[in-house]
Amino acid sequence: MSFFDEGDEPRTRTHRTPRASGSARAGGVAAADPATLRNRRLVAIGFVVLFVVLLSILAKGCLDSRAENRLKDYSRDVGSVIGRSDREVSRPFFDLMSQGGSSPNELEQNISTLRNRADDHVQDAEGFDVPDELKTAQRNLLLALDMRAAGLEKVAGQVRTALVQDGGDEAEAATEQIAAQMQQFLSSDVIYDARVIPYINDAFAEKDLPAQITDSQFLPSLEWLDLEVVADRLGAEAGGGESPSANRGEPAPGLHGHGLVSTRVGDLALEPGETANRIPAGSDIAFDVEFANQGENEERNVPVRVRIRSQGNKTISAVRRVELTKQGENATASVPLPQAPPIGTPVTIEVSVEKVPGEEKVDNNRQTYTAIFTR
Repeated sequence: MSFFDEGDEPRTRTHRTPRASGSARAGGVAAADPATLRNRRLVAIGFVVLFVVLLSILAKGCLDSRAENRLKDYSRDVGSVIGRSDREVSRPFFDLMSQGGSSPNELEQNISTLRNRADDHVQDAEGFDVPDELKTAQRNLLLALDMRAAGLEKVAGQVRTALVQDGGDEAEAATEQIAAQMQQFLSSDVIYDARVIPYINDAFAEKDLPAQITDSQFLPSLEWLDLEVVADRLGAEAGGGESPSANRGEPAPGLHGHGLVSTRVGDLALEPGETANRIPAGSDIAFDVEFANQGENEERNVPVRVRIRSQGNKTISAVRRVELTKQGENATASVPLPQAPPIGTPVTIEVSVEKVPGEEKVDNNRQTYTAIFTR
């Protein structure tokens, strides 16, 4: 090989490639600097926080919406059951009571049917979905509905006795028991107005919702609290005006009637008018009513009545009959109260000897006393 041949060969130069870092070799991507990594982490955390906040807002909105819907549903349920109580029970019941002279058996059966319907309303209300803040309203709603059903049951149990012709004391006592249930019906209205509606209104107000609450009036009129009104509408034997015996036959010739002489409670003689009589209270109080036969005839089956009226027009009523009074002689009826009177509260006591057949002068048959029962 010649010199020139040797010089014609090209020279070979070796180039070194810089070594890549471990991460670059592994993934083929250049490593990010620490600031970039920190920013990325902050952005990721921000997205997570935003997601959690949005999720919380969405969950709260769902819960609020569910709570509002439960409140509205409960209010509608209450309005429905209380409206049915008024329409399906109260109205037909007082229509029956106002017909007068109805068949006792038929009237009892009809009232019992209404009682069953009232029981159904109680059971319906027991199944309501009740929001936690309305538990108290629910308890009082059930109480009001149950009072209505209980009152109807007691009326149904007394109505046949009240309508017995010439039933005497038993008929009058039954009529008084029926009249007492009117107080229970009124109480159911008061409980609903004072212990159901306000709680529902407050719950709506806390959520800034317009409340739409159904009112209720089971007792159509306060006149039903009067025993005489109940007896007159029902056609039963009870006080006021003429006694039931006034319609039985023609009175004997001559004058008829009585005059009230005195009223005593134990050893205490009551003073009429506005003088405050202080009567010792007790559970067995009886009024001894003395009266005179001022006519020209004997009188039989004479009702003597005592009524005690206290604040709020609450009335305690009792009656006793005297079998026979003789011309020109005095008679005494002992009239026990069916319940203890209020203590420490001024009351009005009305005592009356009821009108007998043929009696024309009645202004001396009655007396009114003011009293306070004390311990």
